[in-house]
Amino acid sequence: MTTAPKTGPRNLITDVAGLTVGNASDAALNSGVTAIVCDPPATAAVQVLGGAPGTRETDLLEPHNTVETVNGLVLSGGSAFGLDAASGAQAYLREQGKGFEVGPHRIPIIPAAILFDLINGGDKDWGRYPPYRELGYQAAASATEDFSIGTAGAGTGALTATFKGGLGSASASVADGLTIGALVGANPMGTTTIGSSRHFWAAPFEIGDEFGGLGMPTPLHSDATGLKIKFRDRARGVSNTTIAVIATDASLTKAQAKRLAIAAHAGFARAIWPSHTPFDGDLVFALATGASGRKPTADNFIDLCATAASTMSRAIARGIYAATPDDRDLMPAWSTRID
Repeated sequence: MTTAPKTGPRNLITDVAGLTVGNASDAALNSGVTAIVCDPPATAAVQVLGGAPGTRETDLLEPHNTVETVNGLVLSGGSAFGLDAASGAQAYLREQGKGFEVGPHRIPIIPAAILFDLINGGDKDWGRYPPYRELGYQAAASATEDFSIGTAGAGTGALTATFKGGLGSASASVADGLTIGALVGANPMGTTTIGSSRHFWAAPFEIGDEFGGLGMPTPLHSDATGLKIKFRDRARGVSNTTIAVIATDASLTKAQAKRLAIAAHAGFARAIWPSHTPFDGDLVFALATGASGRKPTADNFIDLCATAASTMSRAIARGIYAATPDDRDLMPAWSTRID
């Protein structure tokens, strides 16, 4: 008999030992940054399946390249301007003496990815330099085990085709005692809810009432599979992207971490319709902290990969569910719709 899945104590990615998360937001900008700090450094990989990614230091994460571990990751709004956020997080960790040791120097390794939130009602007239470097510093400096989701950090200005997007997180215990966690800035071109309803595509994986407990609609709405595309008639090519992290306390190689990132992309497909489009930069980083001291067996790794997908789906739905309304909203917050 299969046991029902359980969340970790926080139902956040920080249930994976060795990780802390910090958010920094600018209300006027309507954008923000989320930083994950790995202490000690964690084995890392990445898989990009969207057609319009924006990234920093992702090449080094390939299994055949030299650096095995990272000191942190950054998810940011701001499109390409948001890549500056990694410099801020790197500056903070350098001050703490963290980083890859090269002679007398310490170089914090902070890969990053961005989502597009420039067209969301915020004031983007920031002058010569964008504010993301400072936001990245603030996010890394504030990293703790407890953090906000919804309209926070990298999810501050996120949108879906029908509702506000947001920063989501979730965790789960795997049958063999390992922990898996997900963190996501959900800003897709498509929808996370089914047709014109409030029901989430991720409903089959919901644990308890973590994103409303509505389940699947019965019968399925007639418009369930119809395509709703964000800003179809304007700025379609630059207004999207879901960026995420999947993490575990298992001891994994870089190649296994990459496989975990690949598996977690199935969580996008289960929670977003459509996903991985030419105009989404959909990306998943993977982190393996090794804090459990255990290497999964081949059979257990199958369970870990499956749980990576379901946990990612839940994190996406939780980000939209937790988003809060603002007078400038171009899309309503999920919580404001009553029917």
